[in-house]
Amino acid sequence: QVQLVESGGGLVQAGGSLRLSCAASTRALNTYTMYWFRQAPEKEREFVAAISWSGSRTNYADSVKGRFTISRDNAKNTVYLQMNSLKSEDTAVYYCAADGRRTIAITTKADYWGQGTQVTVSS
Repeated sequence: QVQLVESGGGLVQAGGSLRLSCAASTRALNTYTMYWFRQAPEKEREFVAAISWSGSRTNYADSVKGRFTISRDNAKNTVYLQMNSLKSEDTAVYYCAADGRRTIAITTKADYWGQGTQVTVSS
């Protein structure tokens, strides 16, 4: 069982930046592909970004490509999402997730989920 706790959400103006963090309870974080997902009000949960076990490969949704950066520090059991040039349409609850499969393909499924952190971008 892996417990994930997100932090770093908040209210920011359009064009601003936030960095989300996801702390994992496991010391074996380097055996999991890590994801960020988001869910806006009245919308389905959607893939945002993924990073491979070693951090050497990443994948992004087209809507965030060039603005968001996913990274990980396996020694600290933490995954990050740096969000720049934020837009009002980025407003959502952001979820960190971990999955044991060796893929960074776009998906909406994962083995373990955090509780989410709210990001609100004001225009």
